[in-house]
Amino acid sequence: MHIHILGICGTFMGGIAAIARTAGHTVTGCDANVYPPMSDQLRALGIDLIEGFDASQADIKADIFVVGNVVTRGNPLMEAILERGLAYTSGPQWLADNVLKDKWVLAVAGTHGKTTTSAMLAWILDDAHLRPGFLIGGIPQNFEVSARLTDSPFFVIEADEYDTAFFDKRSKFVHYRPRTAIFNNLEFDHADIFADLAAIETQFHHLVRTIPGNGLIVANGRDESIDHVFERGLWTPVERFGSTNSNNRADGAGGWTAGEVDAKGHFDVFFNSALQGRVEWELIGEHNRMNALAAIAAARHAGVPAATAIDGLSRFENVKRRMEVRGAVHGITVYDDFAHHPTAITTTVEGLRAKVGKARILAVLEPRSNTMKLGVMKAALPASLAGADQVYCFGANLGWDAAIALAPLGDKAHVFDKLDALVSQLVADARPGDHVLMMSNGGFGGIHAKLLEALHQHYHEDIVLTAMHRYGGYA
Repeated sequence: MHIHILGICGTFMGGIAAIARTAGHTVTGCDANVYPPMSDQLRALGIDLIEGFDASQADIKADIFVVGNVVTRGNPLMEAILERGLAYTSGPQWLADNVLKDKWVLAVAGTHGKTTTSAMLAWILDDAHLRPGFLIGGIPQNFEVSARLTDSPFFVIEADEYDTAFFDKRSKFVHYRPRTAIFNNLEFDHADIFADLAAIETQFHHLVRTIPGNGLIVANGRDESIDHVFERGLWTPVERFGSTNSNNRADGAGGWTAGEVDAKGHFDVFFNSALQGRVEWELIGEHNRMNALAAIAAARHAGVPAATAIDGLSRFENVKRRMEVRGAVHGITVYDDFAHHPTAITTTVEGLRAKVGKARILAVLEPRSNTMKLGVMKAALPASLAGADQVYCFGANLGWDAAIALAPLGDKAHVFDKLDALVSQLVADARPGDHVLMMSNGGFGGIHAKLLEALHQHYHEDIVLTAMHRYGGYA
């Protein structure tokens, strides 16, 4: 089969392209911007890429056009497909019909932690010799690819609540029909498509309705919004994690909890108060302990003993862009992190603070997500960044004034509308021992490399490029 993918350079659609190519299909695709690293990865798989969405691509004689959710009505290629009555489908639907229908799907849903938890779960299953397929919204260091197809019955998928396509406004995850599902947490996000938190809860309940009675939901025991979802109806057993009173839940769920954390970040894991083992790793932060509990519980449902899963986590290397050290110059360390929601920003800053102690943190934020651009979360930004010593915000192309929003931070907040000016100020302000934390859900204009090069020029000192530290951010 020849499939032509519209919006192929996104992480999700690029993952579908890689899986389809592995399955033996002829794959081509197009996107508005075809650039590395995704373009290089796809071309290495023998996938031809076209820049733009010109209508002439309708003549490519594809058996089906797979449409990403970046495509809207008015797109020239999409209009040609509709006018000529050509076959098309969404990415999630194609995946469901061609890959997931014969698999034991383990889906990881939630506002935060999806990528990291999916990577943990895929690694646990792989370390236990189950060789799962997976599609993850980031690149796990243990695999170095974001998606793969295997002959294993197990498939791990990051289950996004964002809408499927312009012609299917349901959340992506309703297509996946998981047997095992993780509900990490639930907050208001994606203000461009959801009116409020209740609208997101409705989509999560659509997911609940697809999980069989012999399946399992692994749910955050501290999250009231998840409780609201379950109050609408529940037909599947639930195991809670992270709740001190989870053994006494009315729904009869068992409880996964973490013990005290030592100075190295190691902790014991308990299920229904019974010790299962001790996680010994280099990740930090309570959010990662919660992610670990969820992954251990889900893997156990797939047949991996908790002790085996716990042992596997000692070799987990996290995901790129989760507190990834990009380099250091003159004792100034530069990090890259995907955090973009105030809760994720808070947790990321707190995690770095736990690591560096009293050293200065220079937090650099690009409010790039659709929700951030709308200004829905702007009031929560000052509190989320309060743990940093200095705050720098790239405020270009926003529909709100970042300087006014960050005013509660006083003199430690700095807003720029030119990237070069921001880099220059960082070079002037940073001093040996500082930690510069870059946070964005996009490429941030290549600011990491620009800053490292500028520091190199300023101090006439070689850049020390560092392998990614296995300290996790919140995604």
